[in-house]
Amino acid sequence: MSSLKSRLQNDLTAAIKERDELRSATLRMTLAAITTEEVAGKQARQLSDDEVLAVITRETKKRREAAEAFDRAGRDEQAARERAEGEVLTGYLPAQLTDDELAGIVAEAVAEARGAGAEGQRAMGAVMKIVKPKVAGRADGGRVAAAVKQALAG
Repeated sequence: MSSLKSRLQNDLTAAIKERDELRSATLRMTLAAITTEEVAGKQARQLSDDEVLAVITRETKKRREAAEAFDRAGRDEQAARERAEGEVLTGYLPAQLTDDELAGIVAEAVAEARGAGAEGQRAMGAVMKIVKPKVAGRADGGRVAAAVKQALAG
């Protein structure tokens, strides 16, 4: 079992004992998503820490998008709940990159892609391919794409 998954399970047990409904419900949903991922496909398997991190990142993104949708619908209470769940999950993610750190990584990737012959807006895919592994889990995909577009335009 991955150390991150066992940490989630231990934190769930603690949250249940503390009667922390928000935390326990959020961790239960996340562990269910991890289990679903483990049994998907032809053969059940244990997820690595990186794969568990990808599931947590996906669940965090779902919470953020749901909160935005609830805000647009004027359902403030549900939006607040989704944000609170997202905050619980954010505690398990690596520290997010600052805008300056992200810009630096993107600038290096743009230079590398241009060195390989990729130019202009068509270089987007090549640059993203270089940047993605370097920022995995530390920056939202939309943020990365925006930074790459800005770097290629400028």
